[in-house]
Amino acid sequence: MGQETINEPTIKDIPQLYDVLTPEEQQYLEAHHTTIRYKKNQIIYQEGEWPTGLLCIGKGKVKIYKEGILGRDQIVRMASGPGFIGYRALFANERHIASAVVFEPCVIFHIAKDVIMKLMKSNNDLCMNIIKSFATELGFARFRTVTLTQKHIRGRLAESLLLLRDIYGYEDDNCTLSIYLSREDLANFSNMTASNAIRTLTAFAKEKLLTVDGRIIRILDEEKLERISRLG
Repeated sequence: MGQETINEPTIKDIPQLYDVLTPEEQQYLEAHHTTIRYKKNQIIYQEGEWPTGLLCIGKGKVKIYKEGILGRDQIVRMASGPGFIGYRALFANERHIASAVVFEPCVIFHIAKDVIMKLMKSNNDLCMNIIKSFATELGFARFRTVTLTQKHIRGRLAESLLLLRDIYGYEDDNCTLSIYLSREDLANFSNMTASNAIRTLTAFAKEKLLTVDGRIIRILDEEKLERISRLG
């Protein structure tokens, strides 16, 4: 894998995994996992591949996307550390139904299937944490299915911008989104065409809800964006 200079996280930085283990289980996990470093735009896994283990984001930003009709992708999830990705297919014993690609230099911890299964069989708290992650992701997926099919374009884009704020936060100025998406990615996350995303961003800028400078988006009026998202 490609090398990038970033602050190096460790498996201990995945609290929902590491913190619930006994000292003996922690030692076992530390000895039986692999740290993988990815560069921007590298593929972590592809749709149709078989999962080989639990993937934990230690640091970085990842998008999960499904290839659509005529080459148009649908971003189904945006993720950051600490957290799990690709684990639905692992525990369902199925192939991945989506692909994962890196937005910025990323550190992933790979825990082989037999290792995570052994830990889960001996640790109920770990099982509960993984169940909670499943439940949270399922709830989000159902919420997005409804909103992306029922909201109008303005409501969908406003919701997407607020979700990006919730997932990645702001830069130090407390208004610049700490994720820099292309118009196409923003459109794919919002279930619209790139041209509609551009027009709606321009309209939001004219309304002084935000400013746009290339891929840099600064949110100026959260309250109005939330109202637009809520009204759909």
